[in-house]
Amino acid sequence: MMRQAGRYLREYRELRSQYPSFLDLCYMPEAAAEVTLQPIRRFGFDAAILFSDILVVPDALGQTVKFSKGEGPQLDPLGGQGDIDALRPEQVLEHLQPVFETVERVRGALPKETTLLGFCGAPWTVATYMIAGQTTPDQRPARMMAYSDPETFQKLVDILVDASADYLVRQVKAGADAVQIFDTWAGILDEDGFRRWAIEPTRRIVEKVRSEIPGTRIIGFPRGAGARAVSYIEGTGIDAVGIDWMMPLEFARDALQPRATVQGNLDPIALLAGGRAIDAGVDRILDALSGGPFIFNLGHGILPETPVENVERMLMRVRGN
Repeated sequence: MMRQAGRYLREYRELRSQYPSFLDLCYMPEAAAEVTLQPIRRFGFDAAILFSDILVVPDALGQTVKFSKGEGPQLDPLGGQGDIDALRPEQVLEHLQPVFETVERVRGALPKETTLLGFCGAPWTVATYMIAGQTTPDQRPARMMAYSDPETFQKLVDILVDASADYLVRQVKAGADAVQIFDTWAGILDEDGFRRWAIEPTRRIVEKVRSEIPGTRIIGFPRGAGARAVSYIEGTGIDAVGIDWMMPLEFARDALQPRATVQGNLDPIALLAGGRAIDAGVDRILDALSGGPFIFNLGHGILPETPVENVERMLMRVRGN
């Protein structure tokens, strides 16, 4: 269910209300482990995904990160070379030690047959937030810097590649069975930008992680990539590719499954709508992709207002009972 697997659950909201900020919850291992385990207890998913956020990395680098209710993340935007030079990559792993403790706690509590997935944000997507200081409709500030000052932008990406790779390595050493790299804003890049800012940094992360831990299973999610998902798979070396709900299923079957495991891609709005929308969506996906390596999932994060009974209906449809 992507990485917000608990936020539609009443028990998550009750726990979340006890903490003043979202980041506080991310850094409290006992509570973060509980949130990670809640969907497993309720639904028996095949995998648990670490409760955290992609913006813990810029927070660990020393950038101010806040989450305001109803407004999304807010960061002190990076204005240029001076702000990038002020980042502190040497403190990342120490700052994120509570996350690694969460991974250890979850792995110890999960049944052996349940996979534990760690994750990070892709450098391009994380950089878009670091530069704009918030979500924007087209992430224009980061795109402007990438076009107008690619050398400076590259320095930020290089910092994020190294920090993200180290972060994933430590998650695997703490007990994650596989890790996922979320590139939520990959689809807004042009062809050259997609190659330089989405594929190349992810390739470097994959190589760095596997140089430390050979054979690590890695999932990439280049949201909005469309047909470029082929070059993304081939250029990054990932084992599995997440696909959004806009990806044509025939293309995923014919072009992607011969190259990698495919993960996706029910529209979260269909899950919210419920009833026949769930049944039809699940059936289409299973008919198209069940013949190859495949992980059923949503095509993006679950919406918090999704009724629990809709999740139950989806699971029954997928599992055929």
